[in-house]
Amino acid sequence: MAAPKLMTVDEYFSTPETVLPMELVFGTLRAADAPTPQHQSAVLALCLALDRHVRERRLGRIWIAPLDVVLDRRKSLIVQPDLMFISNERESVVTDRVWGAPDLVIEVLSPNPRIGQTDERVRWFAEYNVRECWLVHQNRREITVVEFADSRVSGRRVFRARDPIQSGVLPEFHETLGDLLDRAR
Repeated sequence: MAAPKLMTVDEYFSTPETVLPMELVFGTLRAADAPTPQHQSAVLALCLALDRHVRERRLGRIWIAPLDVVLDRRKSLIVQPDLMFISNERESVVTDRVWGAPDLVIEVLSPNPRIGQTDERVRWFAEYNVRECWLVHQNRREITVVEFADSRVSGRRVFRARDPIQSGVLPEFHETLGDLLDRAR
């Protein structure tokens, strides 16, 4: 039996547009069912709070999935984080798609990951120079802030529901995950 043909970035971009999560992982197309209402409520609450914070300070832009982030065109690696922040300094990566690493990516985790494994995604974010990743654990009501330096994980901090979130990328953002999730109800 022959191995399935791997897809290029250009072939991926020629697939029909959809709002369902899709990613290209080293030439293999991964698709998932639509997220749950609980997931989308959390994404919306985070987006509103972060967007307000970023706009008031004119720091850059918050973007929401589905939006393709091409981490590696040659290796055919495209991801769609739930949310991302791209600073004014990196705004040139945003054209018809995002062609490079955002400063911050946020993944709202589900009990059963919809596309791929969280650990592999964190490795890619580190390798391709994302500065920071937030992993939002809704059921545990905590957030893990993963920091990257030199293409590797340089630190992990866990913030419980009532702990102000501390971010190296957005140092003035001090909301708590509990407050954000409570607004999502």
